[in-house]
Amino acid sequence: MPKVDLIVHSATQVATCAGGVRRGASLADVALVADGAVAISDGVIVAVGRTADILADCAARELLDASGRAVCPGFVDAHTHTIYAGERIGEFELRIRGASYMDIMAAGGGILSTMHHTRQATPDDLAAQGLARLDMMLSLGTTTVEIKTGYGLDLDSELKMLRAAELLHRRHAVAIVPTFLGAHAIPPELSGRADEYVDLVVEEMIPAAAEWYGSSVFAAQGIPLFCDVFCEQGAFDRAQAERVLRAGLAHGMAAKLHADEFKNLGGVSLAVELGATSVDHLDVTPPAEIERLAASDVVGVVLPAVNFNFGSAHYAPARQMADAGVILALASDFNPGSAPCPSMPLVMAIACRYQRLLPAESLNASTVNAAAAVGLASRLGSLEPGKQADLLVLNCPDYRYLAYQFGSNPVERVIKAGRVC
Repeated sequence: MPKVDLIVHSATQVATCAGGVRRGASLADVALVADGAVAISDGVIVAVGRTADILADCAARELLDASGRAVCPGFVDAHTHTIYAGERIGEFELRIRGASYMDIMAAGGGILSTMHHTRQATPDDLAAQGLARLDMMLSLGTTTVEIKTGYGLDLDSELKMLRAAELLHRRHAVAIVPTFLGAHAIPPELSGRADEYVDLVVEEMIPAAAEWYGSSVFAAQGIPLFCDVFCEQGAFDRAQAERVLRAGLAHGMAAKLHADEFKNLGGVSLAVELGATSVDHLDVTPPAEIERLAASDVVGVVLPAVNFNFGSAHYAPARQMADAGVILALASDFNPGSAPCPSMPLVMAIACRYQRLLPAESLNASTVNAAAAVGLASRLGSLEPGKQADLLVLNCPDYRYLAYQFGSNPVERVIKAGRVC
């Protein structure tokens, strides 16, 4: 009888999300195992099945009784801006009074406000603030998080944010996936000179980020570095976005894209043409581009906490995307301005109510599909042999409580890489 490190057993149900990325009808299948158990050794899942079978086949050094509770994969939060300095709580009141996101940004708030604070912070300052945010996210079930730069907007500050991400990855249980987002906004020193700033991003920042990555812990662990751009009116147009992403690809950085948050500029088509890993936001994506996205392997990441935070009645058409066959993922977009939300369960709850996703669809979109959105679907996002043992023991008997009940934390226990956190 093989000896394993840990068996989580007697769960009312184990939502394994096993079997690969989900699209179309399969998005509603979480591959449930009733009275389930998960056997873990050396941080990796060894076996998943019915409790009686797992306990008969494996001997464990430690047993964790999940009676009366459901078990599911840890959440992969595939789009965040978790590293930053300063807060923007005053903007919350401005929005209540009627100011738009772009109004605030044009007045020097928004991204540029966070830029000023972030430029003044050290990597250790940024990491210290980030650790507290990751503690919150871990307690709410997030075990892997993508984190973007983009609050530096100059070479030294963007590299500082990447170094802070590496510090967090070394110091915290939550695993980090880094994304270079130098083309997040145009810095004030180059206001009105977007092409000149794109030259800087393409010719200096991207090569420097790629060089940093080559000697980073991320490269050593096979965690990709992505290149992203905010393709939006008032930020970067389609041609500028294409320059940035092609430069990233030339330096070995897979592509991501902010697109269609406020204005459709053809970002989805660009993402498909370039074979991007994901295209994110998609609030105003038209039907023809949804169909084009569905015919590709680009993951569509929707961010309903942003719309909720804005008090908007308009959300990305996730139901239409799911029905069309898009590989759909959910993410928090955790940031100090448009989405101060660390909670993937709340994101799921919003998506079910306002975007008409089923609880099963929201769970797959927050786990296995989200892992695909960060290029790690072969390692994370589902409970099946050979994958990293990232799983949650919920404080409820049915995984659907994740989306059904809101305002409290449905996560009782987090296991990250086989270790009970």
